[in-house]
Amino acid sequence: MTTTRTRRTLLAGAALASTALVLSGCSGAGASTGQDVTLMLDVAALPKHAPFYAAVSEGFFEEAGIDLEIMAGSGSGNTVTSVDTGRVDFGWADYGVTILNQGEGAKVKQVNLVQGQSAYATIALPDSGIEDWDDLKGKTVATEAAGAPAKMWPAVVEAAGLSEGDVEIVAATGESKIPGLLAKQWDANISLFVSDQPVLIGQGIDPVVLKWADVGVSYYGNGIVASDETLANDPELVTSFNTALSRGLIWSCQNPSLAAADFMEQVPGFEQATVEAAIEAQCSVTWTPENEELGFGSMSDEGVQKFIDLAGTYLGLADPDSLSPADVYTNEFITPIAVDEVITSPRAE
Repeated sequence: MTTTRTRRTLLAGAALASTALVLSGCSGAGASTGQDVTLMLDVAALPKHAPFYAAVSEGFFEEAGIDLEIMAGSGSGNTVTSVDTGRVDFGWADYGVTILNQGEGAKVKQVNLVQGQSAYATIALPDSGIEDWDDLKGKTVATEAAGAPAKMWPAVVEAAGLSEGDVEIVAATGESKIPGLLAKQWDANISLFVSDQPVLIGQGIDPVVLKWADVGVSYYGNGIVASDETLANDPELVTSFNTALSRGLIWSCQNPSLAAADFMEQVPGFEQATVEAAIEAQCSVTWTPENEELGFGSMSDEGVQKFIDLAGTYLGLADPDSLSPADVYTNEFITPIAVDEVITSPRAE
């Protein structure tokens, strides 16, 4: 039987080994005897990814028989494509982007919903005069012109009780949004609060965060993507990977200072306060009433169909009727974890 590991080696070979930016290797000392597995992030390593690194450092993947390499991404679209083509085993990707790729023929599925709700928010400085949604009237808000948040903004405007002309949208690159906000070139940013809020906190700023979910624009966030081939040929690996990642993430939520230290050992250049704030933000979108009932990482047909409809209305999914929830996700490889379960690190056992 051809495994995804074998297929990826045949497709990428030495080129992958020479060009991949490996951000984390095996946990523990000495040579690993686990199965080599790769996880590609959505972007380069940021504090919001700290729980993944902690899961490696604390031995959750080693305990599962996995020698995990965490690799930089360059956008969720490329991550999904890399999983689909067998270049990597698993990907951490935006749910909407996954659906768009599936609509274009990608043979992948979401297998572990780490973010039970999206982390989109409108973020402002504390002296901006913005405290609530009504305060956005007459303000300028920056976002990437072609990104999903810009496309979804009309839904937020309607949900918040605003009119289309109440807020002026300014196009900005992802790299310029925080500097532009600090320089007061505009009044607020549309951002993922799990990324931008911790950066501002690390600079001693307590920003105003208007979460889209609070006005009812609440959809699934990022999750773990695997190829249909991997699901068919190596289901035990998918279950083991999911279990290790989920337990490591929940442990990080329960032990943020230790998880931050694990991340900073592997990815230097960040302050403890920034990383802890990012972990807190990431953990704030993990549990929802739905997955408290179904188990961590689980999804539902209703929730997925809601996102398919959204993708058709706002994100440019050409033929939403061609996708069913069964095409998009599976809960088959999730080991249920209850919301009140206390996770112990393998390193501590």
